[in-house]
Amino acid sequence: MAKTILQSSKVATPRGIMSQGVSVPAGRLVFVSGQVARDPSGQLVGKGDIKAQTRKTLENVQAVLAESGATMEDVVKVTVFVTDIAEQFAAIHEVRSEFFKSDYPASTLVEIKSLADKEMLIEIEAIAVTE
Repeated sequence: MAKTILQSSKVATPRGIMSQGVSVPAGRLVFVSGQVARDPSGQLVGKGDIKAQTRKTLENVQAVLAESGATMEDVVKVTVFVTDIAEQFAAIHEVRSEFFKSDYPASTLVEIKSLADKEMLIEIEAIAVTE
Protein backbone atom coordinates (compact mmCIF):
# COMPACT_ATOMS: atom_id res chain seq x y z
CA MET A 1 0.00 0.00 0.00
CA ALA A 2 1.37 3.40 -0.98
CA LYS A 3 1.82 5.81 1.89
CA THR A 4 2.76 9.46 1.72
CA ILE A 5 4.54 10.66 4.83
CA LEU A 6 3.49 14.18 5.80
CA GLN A 7 6.24 16.49 7.10
CA SER A 8 5.44 20.17 7.60
CA SER A 9 8.28 22.64 8.03
CA LYS A 10 5.93 24.52 10.37
CA VAL A 11 5.95 21.66 12.89
CA ALA A 12 8.86 20.21 14.89
CA THR A 13 10.40 17.00 13.59
CA PRO A 14 9.25 13.98 15.64
CA ARG A 15 11.75 12.72 18.23
CA GLY A 16 10.98 9.03 17.80
CA ILE A 17 9.82 6.28 15.48
CA MET A 18 6.82 8.21 14.11
CA SER A 19 5.73 10.62 11.39
CA GLN A 20 3.82 13.89 11.74
CA GLY A 21 1.14 12.42 9.54
CA VAL A 22 0.42 9.80 6.89
CA SER A 23 -1.76 10.08 3.80
CA VAL A 24 -3.04 6.93 2.08
CA PRO A 25 -5.34 6.27 -0.85
CA ALA A 26 -8.70 4.76 -0.08
CA GLY A 27 -8.37 1.13 0.94
CA ARG A 28 -9.53 -1.46 3.44
CA LEU A 29 -9.20 -0.28 7.04
CA VAL A 30 -8.00 -2.63 9.77
CA PHE A 31 -8.49 -1.56 13.40
CA VAL A 32 -6.45 -3.34 16.08
CA SER A 33 -7.77 -3.05 19.61
CA GLY A 34 -5.35 -2.10 22.36
CA GLN A 35 -2.83 -4.91 22.76
CA VAL A 36 -0.74 -5.61 25.84
CA ALA A 37 2.14 -7.94 26.68
CA ARG A 38 0.13 -11.11 27.31
CA ASP A 39 1.04 -14.45 25.80
CA PRO A 40 -1.64 -16.77 24.33
CA SER A 41 -2.32 -18.26 27.77
CA GLY A 42 -3.00 -14.78 29.18
CA GLN A 43 0.23 -14.52 31.19
CA LEU A 44 2.02 -11.17 31.30
CA VAL A 45 5.38 -11.21 29.50
CA GLY A 46 8.25 -9.04 30.80
CA LYS A 47 7.11 -8.05 34.27
CA GLY A 48 8.91 -4.79 35.11
CA ASP A 49 10.69 -4.70 31.70
CA ILE A 50 9.39 -2.03 29.30
CA LYS A 51 11.43 -3.38 26.36
CA ALA A 52 10.10 -6.92 26.76
CA GLN A 53 6.54 -5.65 27.20
CA THR A 54 6.81 -3.34 24.19
CA ARG A 55 8.19 -6.15 22.04
CA LYS A 56 5.43 -8.59 23.05
CA THR A 57 2.77 -5.91 22.62
CA LEU A 58 3.97 -5.14 19.08
CA GLU A 59 4.18 -8.87 18.31
CA ASN A 60 0.53 -9.11 19.38
CA VAL A 61 -0.39 -6.15 17.14
CA GLN A 62 1.47 -7.89 14.31
CA ALA A 63 -0.43 -11.16 14.93
CA VAL A 64 -3.83 -9.44 14.83
CA LEU A 65 -2.89 -7.59 11.63
CA ALA A 66 -1.84 -10.90 10.04
CA GLU A 67 -5.35 -12.26 10.58
CA SER A 68 -6.54 -9.68 8.02
CA GLY A 69 -3.58 -10.10 5.69
CA ALA A 70 -2.06 -6.79 6.85
CA THR A 71 1.50 -6.18 8.04
CA MET A 72 3.25 -3.58 10.18
CA GLU A 73 4.10 -1.76 6.93
CA ASP A 74 0.36 -1.14 6.47
CA VAL A 75 0.01 0.62 9.86
CA VAL A 76 -0.78 4.31 9.43
CA LYS A 77 -1.60 5.26 13.05
CA VAL A 78 -0.76 3.96 16.52
CA THR A 79 -1.86 5.15 19.91
CA VAL A 80 0.49 4.17 22.72
CA PHE A 81 -0.49 4.26 26.39
CA VAL A 82 2.36 4.08 28.91
CA THR A 83 2.70 4.44 32.65
CA ASP A 84 5.86 6.61 32.65
CA ILE A 85 6.84 8.55 29.51
CA ALA A 86 9.99 10.06 31.00
CA GLU A 87 11.51 6.69 31.93
CA GLN A 88 10.08 4.61 29.08
CA PHE A 89 10.25 6.80 25.94
CA ALA A 90 13.75 5.85 24.72
CA ALA A 91 13.31 2.12 25.37
CA ILE A 92 9.91 2.05 23.65
CA HIS A 93 11.29 3.71 20.54
CA GLU A 94 14.31 1.41 20.50
CA VAL A 95 11.93 -1.56 20.27
CA ARG A 96 9.59 0.24 17.84
CA SER A 97 12.53 0.53 15.44
CA GLU A 98 12.52 -3.29 15.20
CA PHE A 99 8.94 -3.25 13.88
CA PHE A 100 8.73 0.01 11.90
CA LYS A 101 11.63 0.35 9.45
CA SER A 102 10.58 3.40 7.39
CA ASP A 103 7.55 5.46 6.49
CA TYR A 104 6.65 5.49 10.17
CA PRO A 105 3.01 5.65 11.25
CA ALA A 106 1.47 8.72 12.79
CA SER A 107 1.62 8.22 16.55
CA THR A 108 0.15 9.46 19.79
CA LEU A 109 1.88 8.70 23.10
CA VAL A 110 -0.17 9.14 26.27
CA GLU A 111 0.91 8.68 29.88
CA ILE A 112 -1.77 7.12 32.05
CA LYS A 113 -2.00 6.25 35.73
CA SER A 114 -2.39 2.51 35.13
CA LEU A 115 -3.59 -0.16 32.74
CA ALA A 116 -6.00 -3.07 33.31
CA ASP A 117 -3.31 -4.94 35.25
CA LYS A 118 -1.00 -2.96 37.57
CA GLU A 119 2.02 -4.90 36.19
CA MET A 120 1.35 -3.74 32.61
CA LEU A 121 3.53 -0.86 31.44
CA ILE A 122 2.27 -0.34 27.86
CA GLU A 123 -0.75 -0.81 25.58
CA ILE A 124 -0.81 -0.13 21.85
CA GLU A 125 -3.71 0.16 19.41
CA ALA A 126 -3.24 0.48 15.65
CA ILE A 127 -4.98 1.39 12.42
CA ALA A 128 -3.78 -0.11 9.14
CA VAL A 129 -4.86 0.46 5.54
CA THR A 130 -4.51 -2.22 2.91
CA GLU A 131 -5.34 -2.21 -0.77
